[in-house]
Amino acid sequence: MAGEADIHTFVFADLAGYTALTEAHGDEHAADAAAEFCDAVRMLLPEHDAEEVKAIGDALLLRASDAARAAGLAERIVSGYGSRHRGLGVCVGIHTGTAVRRGDDWFGSAVNVASRVAEAARAGEVLCTDATRAAIGPAVPVRDRGQRKFKNLPKPVALYELVLTRRSRTELQIDPVCRMVIEPGRAAARRVHGEVEYLFCSDRCALAFDRDPADYTAQAEKQT
Repeated sequence: MAGEADIHTFVFADLAGYTALTEAHGDEHAADAAAEFCDAVRMLLPEHDAEEVKAIGDALLLRASDAARAAGLAERIVSGYGSRHRGLGVCVGIHTGTAVRRGDDWFGSAVNVASRVAEAARAGEVLCTDATRAAIGPAVPVRDRGQRKFKNLPKPVALYELVLTRRSRTELQIDPVCRMVIEPGRAAARRVHGEVEYLFCSDRCALAFDRDPADYTAQAEKQT
């Protein structure tokens, strides 16, 4: 019942590399990418018995009816939108816990933890907490990712990575400048640096890479 502190599962989905995309291609291009992402996710909600809580820039906070449905929704977001040609990758965090509804918004520890967990995920990953893993049960395979200390949370949080069954974005290469997914046959430009080949979505990104390849290769290594 609305207003009561019941148990809910929240999904926080965030576009990976959005800041880099904005810097490389401008505000309008980035805004269009965020809008496309939100529209794509919204189309999935009825199938997974989920609702949109709110959009926060390039991120969406969602609430699912149960943890298993939340996991299914997260996988569709990451393996569907996140692996699409020239789409940005998605980082997803899931947590199950208490929250209360006020008007059209939700408040509580579950909401806050879900957003923190998403921050710990890399592009193409779905991370969940121990509470969500227990609520899902053995039907969804997971990998133990250890414990993580988050700001403003008193205790470390145990994290688990969902083992995705659909095609993952990690099978594709990423433009090191704007962080967009690039299919090998669709690259606008290529560069070799340190015996590693990098693909680019546009000549603009390739030229930016040429000006300071060491900076972009270091950033790419941090994302892997």
